[in-house]
Amino acid sequence: MQPLIYIDNAATSYPKPEPVYAFMDQFFRRCGVNPGRSGYDLCIEAGHLVDETRRALAAFFGGRHAERLVFGYNSTDALNLAIFGLLGPGDHAVTTTLEHNSVLRPLYHLSRDQGVEVDYVPFDARGFVDPEAIRARLRPNTRLVAVNHGSNVIGTVQPIADIGRLCRERGVPLLVDASQTAGKLAIDVEAMHVDVLVFTGHKSLFGPTGIGGMYVGEHVEIRHTRAGGTGVRSAQRDHLAEYPHRLEYGTPNLHGIAGLHAGLEWLQARGVASVHEHEMALIRRLRDGLRAIGGVTLYCQDDLTDHIGVLVFTVDAMDPADVGTMLDVDYSIATRTGLHCAPLVHEQIGTADRRGAVRFSVGPFNTEAHIDTAIGAVREIAGTRRAASARTAS
Repeated sequence: MQPLIYIDNAATSYPKPEPVYAFMDQFFRRCGVNPGRSGYDLCIEAGHLVDETRRALAAFFGGRHAERLVFGYNSTDALNLAIFGLLGPGDHAVTTTLEHNSVLRPLYHLSRDQGVEVDYVPFDARGFVDPEAIRARLRPNTRLVAVNHGSNVIGTVQPIADIGRLCRERGVPLLVDASQTAGKLAIDVEAMHVDVLVFTGHKSLFGPTGIGGMYVGEHVEIRHTRAGGTGVRSAQRDHLAEYPHRLEYGTPNLHGIAGLHAGLEWLQARGVASVHEHEMALIRRLRDGLRAIGGVTLYCQDDLTDHIGVLVFTVDAMDPADVGTMLDVDYSIATRTGLHCAPLVHEQIGTADRRGAVRFSVGPFNTEAHIDTAIGAVREIAGTRRAASARTAS
């Protein structure tokens, strides 16, 4: 059996750095108690790890107040808390057609159930949203602008600082979904005028699944949509108003936070820019190889400036799911096919009616040999399809 070539890092990074596995195992064995709930030594040590990771992540994102770094399950969890906590009846929101369903679906439910009005700003032929197009959609009752920082489908990185500046001028909170960029690109919430930054831990921060959260700017208050235990002032009837307890509920995912702590340490030691440069060198090699193959179509890949290591393509007359199966079964290449939980992107690039596209997404452990194997596999698959079509035509 061929060794697996994993090129699905936009779904989750894999494998994780070895120190992540090691630290999660030893910490959970030694200190896997409920943090912040008592005063014995192990509990204090567990709470110290949570606090230390909170401070490290807040600083990593340019935040000035560590307590406003809130842990949750993942980006979807945090986006739901933020969107439902910021919008209500009579409000208006602006978002883009680049968004993941973790933004689209909460907005849909608010529109259907509470009458929130939503405008969707399209991206241009290169895959970018014009900040002025967002400005043009703002109204007196606009209460939120939600923008995907890096697309999980076409890989384009949006001009968040420009969008943030115009939102700040109009007093409209900007929520940024950094699921694909947290750990890939430098993010400074203060310099970029980001009010709420949402991240997940299991992608380019190299933690496990089930951990993520958000950083909330000091001038933004998100309403409670949940309530529960915090381990602090248990006699108080209502949920605590101060951060981080305001948006954290129940026992935290200590195992996940431990992995996120180790992943962030590994990333910072290696360097965010270094990892990104490696991934972009691979995606350029992949882009150049694939676009030389007859019958293969790439989307928004002409210029890789302001991109992350994500690429989608289709093979003429082939269902993307079939291409993915062939890559897996015949070449031991793991990738992702379909609509990638971002249906409006596929509608705009014209792949929705053909059941989406095939996505390659590279990571720090991919090599040039992996990329060359993937190019060769797609070349053979496309060639087989052309040969079959020729036989049918004759």
